[in-house]
Amino acid sequence: MRRYALRILSLVTALGLWQALTSLDVDLWLRFSQFPTVTDVARAFAARVSGPDYWTDLTDSLTRILTGFLLAAVLGVATGVLVARSRLAEDLLGPVLEVIRPIPAIALVPVAILLFPSNEQGIVFITCTAAFFPVLVSTRHAVRALTPVWEEAVRTMGGGRWRILGSVVLPGALPGVFGGLSVGIGVSWICVISAEMISGQYGVGYRTWQDYTVVDYPGVFVGMVTIGVLGWLTSTAVELLGRRLTRWLPRTASVSGTPRPARPVTPAPAVPATAAGGARSEEARDEHLV
Repeated sequence: MRRYALRILSLVTALGLWQALTSLDVDLWLRFSQFPTVTDVARAFAARVSGPDYWTDLTDSLTRILTGFLLAAVLGVATGVLVARSRLAEDLLGPVLEVIRPIPAIALVPVAILLFPSNEQGIVFITCTAAFFPVLVSTRHAVRALTPVWEEAVRTMGGGRWRILGSVVLPGALPGVFGGLSVGIGVSWICVISAEMISGQYGVGYRTWQDYTVVDYPGVFVGMVTIGVLGWLTSTAVELLGRRLTRWLPRTASVSGTPRPARPVTPAPAVPATAAGGARSEEARDEHLV
């Protein structure tokens, strides 16, 4: 309860600071007088939620992000395992992937517009590309970091290639895979919002850009808050799923500020003098015999 109280307190403090700086029109170096207040954003958010367009935009953005992210998860894990386990796949796919990986996904918007017949498919492609490479890199490193002893043990017991893949490679790489998925879902939100701003017709990013063009700054902040909440919810869902599937991993327990009491040390039982003398005499006799 203390941790939840601290989290709520930090959020309330940030909102209070925002309200104070904007309502007082503070202009030191940053121009907070140009910002809408928290109450303005709250009123705009209430008005937006009561209309049908908000929920349509929300549904479209979630559909795009989930479709692209699921495709990226499947393709990223499969490609990462293949590249990490096969030298031929690494030689064939590695150079191409490493050349494409540094290109920002948002820079692929013209390619998506030329390549796909509809904007919807292009946005899903950009979202998938954004999440694909974090999942690929994390999976590849996780598979290569596995202990070879596990694979050798399965081979000793008669297990084949698919048995090793299902009982050693995939379970052992799961922590690294979910690390890549957590990064990928965040990058996907960044790119899907940018893609909606450029080539979308509906969605949270499209609506946010439209509010900016008509100088509706409270509406812009409504879109920003919506994006932040959606990103937090999806990242939390991925993290909870990862913990669920890796319950066999040891977890680090949180240590409170109060030190734990030390366990009493039980002294070793004293050895009687006669017994000690007898033991020394037997040792001396054994040494004499040797």
